[in-house]
Amino acid sequence: MSYRVLLILIALINFIAPLGFVPLFDLDEGAFSEATREMIQSGNYITTYLDGALRFDKPILIYWLQAFSVKTFGLNEFALRFPSAVAGLLWGFAIWSFTKKELGEKAAFFATLFMLSALQVNLIAKAAIADSLLNLFIATSLFAIWQFLESKNRVYLYASFALIALGTLTKGPVAIMIPLITVAIYMGLKREFKEFFKIIFNPIGILIFLAIALPWYYLEYLDQGQKFIDGFFLKHNIGRFSSAMESHRGSIFYFIPVILLGFLPFTSILIKTLAKAKEIFSTNLGLFLIIWFAFVFIFFSLSGTKLPHYVVYGYTPLFILMGAYSAKRFKEFALLDILPILALYATLFALPFFTNYMELNNRYVEDIIKAIPLEFGGFYLSSIAIAFILTIAIKYSKFSLKIKSVIIALLFTILLNFVVIKAYANIAQQPIKDAALYAKEHSLKPILYHITKPSFLLYLNSKSLKEKPSKDKVILLKSKNLKDFKSYKILYSKYGIYLIKLTK
Repeated sequence: MSYRVLLILIALINFIAPLGFVPLFDLDEGAFSEATREMIQSGNYITTYLDGALRFDKPILIYWLQAFSVKTFGLNEFALRFPSAVAGLLWGFAIWSFTKKELGEKAAFFATLFMLSALQVNLIAKAAIADSLLNLFIATSLFAIWQFLESKNRVYLYASFALIALGTLTKGPVAIMIPLITVAIYMGLKREFKEFFKIIFNPIGILIFLAIALPWYYLEYLDQGQKFIDGFFLKHNIGRFSSAMESHRGSIFYFIPVILLGFLPFTSILIKTLAKAKEIFSTNLGLFLIIWFAFVFIFFSLSGTKLPHYVVYGYTPLFILMGAYSAKRFKEFALLDILPILALYATLFALPFFTNYMELNNRYVEDIIKAIPLEFGGFYLSSIAIAFILTIAIKYSKFSLKIKSVIIALLFTILLNFVVIKAYANIAQQPIKDAALYAKEHSLKPILYHITKPSFLLYLNSKSLKEKPSKDKVILLKSKNLKDFKSYKILYSKYGIYLIKLTK
């Protein structure tokens, strides 16, 4: 079996096999997916709504792709996550192709393996949100720009404009900003100012960009006018940088632990790579890649709103640099190289036992904690123990370095996707889905009471009932809010999620 086949196998196991394995996660997956369902139901493919309210969080492309997938595969988790998974596969293939051309096949193998197995990539690359698609367009646009700078072939320049336009349809101005600033800093350091302005003001490139990106923005403005300007540009773009939205704040060092966790199981390779910063700066490609990462890291570290996936926009260059380091210097796994992943396994194993010592005054949180030993039980614990032991055994085996890397990656990603995430989903999301299916089966129209779970609406296949709770009404709520009602009949309950019918 060739190493290319192994990478394809890992990609399919990580990005395709788990698509329908767990319910959609709230808030993000639920919000994107429910907005797509409402789009299909209404037939309005210009403006997105969530539970009947305008949703200006993101542009339109991911919704179109999800809608097409739903029409092809039906309204289910597989269909809603499939566009992101395909984008993740293409993202991985782009890293392979670019790295192979620039640095050779061995570097391409490691760079792609690191990307496919990275913890944070596994969490977002197949999620029913816009970020996998955006990462694909950011990565490929910068790859195309680099190819143009090296070859002066205008096909690459025009391709970069097209890819940036698609990114702008996916998540807005950030898809312009990251390539633009990266290239500006790189060419500025090279004192190629005149060439830079020729690139960004290329008339054919601008026409390509406008032909792809402008129509939807224009139609959305015609449909919503100033609401679109205020909601999309001012609130969800400028507002996210200038202030912390929805309490998503953090210190200037927020993304350091995010990166260290996000690159598991190969965090040690990242640290070793960055320790060779002097060598990275010695080549044009290395300089270009490190500028790309550094800008993303610094910009979002200074942003008012901080979310873990923001820094992933700068992960692609790190994967490539790690691949280059591994091709030249990585000869064998040292014990220190596997300590980060062993530490994670130990932490995950200990997690269910910590709950015995927690005391909280929130009934819903207490219900969640009580559920942890049930879902994080024997199968979960034995799976982690096996992964821990096998990782150590692989380190001391006589397999080649590539095979060891593949096995460690497979152990980690299989455990993550089919054991850890599954156990978490059983507690956090399965009760929401089951409650919705119960309500749908019994033709109920619940009121959502102090609870925001857009996935519930998707599984219910209906918007929420906009009424105040009263006699004979059905309510979806968390256990901590049961005290607000004196007389009710419990229709469904699990892990702190209740569906009740008021009797008074």
